[in-house]
Amino acid sequence: MRLRTTSRRQQSRRYPGLVVGAVAVLALTACTGSAEDASNDEDSSSDAAPAAAAGSNDEEGDTVTIGFSAPAADHGWMAAITNNVRDLAEEYPDLDLQIAEGTNDVNLQISQVETFINDGVDAIVLLPFDGAAMTPVAMQAMEAGIPVINVDREFDDPNAARVTVLGDNYGMGVSAGQYVCEQAGGNEDAIVAEIAGIDSLPLTQDRSQGFEDALSECGLDVDARQAAEFTVESGEEVASNLLQAEPKIDFLWNHDDDQGVGVLAAIENAGRDEFVMVGGAGSANAMRSIQEDSGVLKATVIYPSTQGADGVKLARLLVQEKAMGDLVEVEVPRMVQLYAPVVTSENVDQFIDSAFES
Repeated sequence: MRLRTTSRRQQSRRYPGLVVGAVAVLALTACTGSAEDASNDEDSSSDAAPAAAAGSNDEEGDTVTIGFSAPAADHGWMAAITNNVRDLAEEYPDLDLQIAEGTNDVNLQISQVETFINDGVDAIVLLPFDGAAMTPVAMQAMEAGIPVINVDREFDDPNAARVTVLGDNYGMGVSAGQYVCEQAGGNEDAIVAEIAGIDSLPLTQDRSQGFEDALSECGLDVDARQAAEFTVESGEEVASNLLQAEPKIDFLWNHDDDQGVGVLAAIENAGRDEFVMVGGAGSANAMRSIQEDSGVLKATVIYPSTQGADGVKLARLLVQEKAMGDLVEVEVPRMVQLYAPVVTSENVDQFIDSAFES
């Protein structure tokens, strides 16, 4: 039998004594604003290391054991996912992180989650290699009363997770398309090219659809398109083919900054510099190029590599029965979708410190 939601009865069984009711949770939420003021007061009166203000969500609570599993770190974005999770151990002394070795083997990832269930962890944060294949074992965890936080790649049953944290692939395409429209300045004859990721993946299809929809708002469309495989090698190969086929380009959107390393190499080899390039995902490499303003890359669209860490933070709040900041809602939301902002030379300083290395 599949659960429709995580029942209160199950939560009570796993966390006796923590069912303090909505009144207590509301009190915690209401304390957030004033707690920040209190923290500021402390900072101004002492040179001691800042501590989380009483009543804030960062204040140390009961120890929470969280199992984390993600695919293998075979490119920069995925490596940053797990590294950002590891960094939380220093930030939150009440976190007991059980981090499984990254794997692209679905059967191994299933066994990792089964181990978390048998060990009785408080919550599981899971970025599946294959969302559909990991759905049954996530359901097992939920039925055992262990809340699951699904990150990035969705399960095929929403009841397999208490919380889902997603990037915005369609929004990435929209942001890239809107930036191109702004730069085109009404020129409906501008030639637009696109280098996508793996075409069979829904995330690639969503990014391309968002890009196409945004371009249509300013009378543009995609004149040339190639699909790579999110790798440096494939990016260089398809970019070389595209540049040979298109003697003039005005704008180029590349979906992924990891494969963008190869795309930029192909552009340099071809000696082309007549167009504006927009990247995707938001790597530190890309942002440094944007800062230097010395090449065709003028912007990138962020697909946050902090999703796993956000999932762990939400799991911690969930188990400690806290809410989210100043929201009126007294529970952690069921779904959080992260924004896909455009990074340019004007705002790159705001984002580069949290960027990942390709």
